[in-house]
Amino acid sequence: MIKNQFISMDQLVNQGTGHIVSDMDGEKVMLSIHNGKYYNLGEIGGQIWEQIKEPISVRELIATLVAQYNVAQSDCEEQVIAFLSQLIKEDLIQLDENNRS
Repeated sequence: MIKNQFISMDQLVNQGTGHIVSDMDGEKVMLSIHNGKYYNLGEIGGQIWEQIKEPISVRELIATLVAQYNVAQSDCEEQVIAFLSQLIKEDLIQLDENNRS
Protein backbone atom coordinates (compact mmCIF):
# COMPACT_ATOMS: atom_id res chain seq x y z
CA MET A 1 0.00 0.00 0.00
CA ILE A 2 1.35 3.42 -0.94
CA LYS A 3 1.16 5.91 1.91
CA ASN A 4 0.99 9.69 1.61
CA GLN A 5 4.09 10.96 3.39
CA PHE A 6 2.72 14.50 3.78
CA ILE A 7 1.33 15.09 7.27
CA SER A 8 -0.85 18.13 7.94
CA MET A 9 -1.30 19.72 11.35
CA ASP A 10 -5.04 19.06 11.27
CA GLN A 11 -4.85 15.35 10.54
CA LEU A 12 -5.78 12.89 13.27
CA VAL A 13 -3.17 10.37 14.29
CA ASN A 14 -3.61 7.28 16.43
CA GLN A 15 -1.94 3.98 17.21
CA GLY A 16 -2.31 1.15 14.77
CA THR A 17 -3.35 -2.28 15.97
CA GLY A 18 -1.32 -5.43 16.44
CA HIS A 19 1.53 -4.08 18.56
CA ILE A 20 2.84 -5.21 21.92
CA VAL A 21 4.37 -2.30 23.86
CA SER A 22 6.35 -2.42 27.08
CA ASP A 23 8.32 -0.04 29.29
CA MET A 24 12.02 -0.73 29.70
CA ASP A 25 14.00 1.65 31.90
CA GLY A 26 11.79 4.63 31.02
CA GLU A 27 11.71 3.92 27.30
CA LYS A 28 8.96 2.28 25.26
CA VAL A 29 9.78 -0.75 23.18
CA MET A 30 7.35 -2.32 20.78
CA LEU A 31 6.92 -5.54 18.85
CA SER A 32 4.84 -5.22 15.71
CA ILE A 33 2.97 -8.46 15.17
CA HIS A 34 2.23 -7.48 11.55
CA ASN A 35 5.80 -7.00 10.39
CA GLY A 36 7.66 -9.03 13.02
CA LYS A 37 9.98 -6.17 14.01
CA TYR A 38 11.02 -4.70 17.34
CA TYR A 39 11.19 -0.91 17.78
CA ASN A 40 12.70 1.23 20.52
CA LEU A 41 10.52 4.33 20.65
CA GLY A 42 12.69 5.96 23.29
CA GLU A 43 11.44 8.22 26.05
CA ILE A 44 9.89 11.02 23.98
CA GLY A 45 8.67 8.60 21.33
CA GLY A 46 7.02 6.67 24.14
CA GLN A 47 5.30 9.85 25.30
CA ILE A 48 4.03 10.43 21.77
CA TRP A 49 2.84 6.81 21.59
CA GLU A 50 0.87 7.30 24.82
CA GLN A 51 -0.67 10.54 23.51
CA ILE A 52 -1.95 8.82 20.35
CA LYS A 53 -3.84 6.01 22.10
CA GLU A 54 -6.96 7.89 21.04
CA PRO A 55 -7.14 9.94 17.84
CA ILE A 56 -5.55 13.36 18.32
CA SER A 57 -4.71 16.04 15.79
CA VAL A 58 -1.05 16.56 15.02
CA ARG A 59 -1.55 20.19 16.13
CA GLU A 60 -2.90 19.10 19.54
CA LEU A 61 -0.12 16.54 19.95
CA ILE A 62 2.55 19.16 19.29
CA ALA A 63 0.88 21.68 21.62
CA THR A 64 0.86 19.07 24.40
CA LEU A 65 4.55 18.30 23.90
CA VAL A 66 5.54 21.99 23.75
CA ALA A 67 3.71 22.54 27.06
CA GLN A 68 5.30 19.45 28.61
CA TYR A 69 8.90 19.98 27.48
CA ASN A 70 11.07 23.07 27.17
CA VAL A 71 11.19 23.05 23.37
CA ALA A 72 10.54 25.61 20.65
CA GLN A 73 7.32 25.15 18.68
CA SER A 74 9.16 24.94 15.33
CA ASP A 75 11.66 22.36 16.63
CA CYS A 76 8.86 20.28 18.11
CA GLU A 77 6.86 20.39 14.86
CA GLU A 78 9.88 19.30 12.83
CA GLN A 79 10.80 16.43 15.16
CA VAL A 80 7.24 15.17 15.70
CA ILE A 81 6.42 15.16 12.00
CA ALA A 82 9.68 13.33 11.26
CA PHE A 83 8.86 10.76 13.96
CA LEU A 84 5.29 10.30 12.75
CA SER A 85 6.55 9.92 9.18
CA GLN A 86 8.77 7.05 10.33
CA LEU A 87 5.85 5.42 12.12
CA ILE A 88 3.74 5.75 8.97
CA LYS A 89 6.52 4.26 6.86
CA GLU A 90 6.62 1.25 9.20
CA ASP A 91 2.78 1.03 9.16
CA LEU A 92 2.56 1.49 12.95
CA ILE A 93 0.03 4.34 13.10
CA GLN A 94 -3.11 5.51 11.36
CA LEU A 95 -3.54 8.99 9.92
CA ASP A 96 -6.97 10.38 9.08
CA GLU A 97 -8.50 13.70 8.18
CA ASN A 98 -9.77 15.68 11.16
CA ASN A 99 -13.56 15.61 10.92
CA ARG A 100 -14.22 16.69 14.50
CA SER A 101 -16.36 19.76 15.05
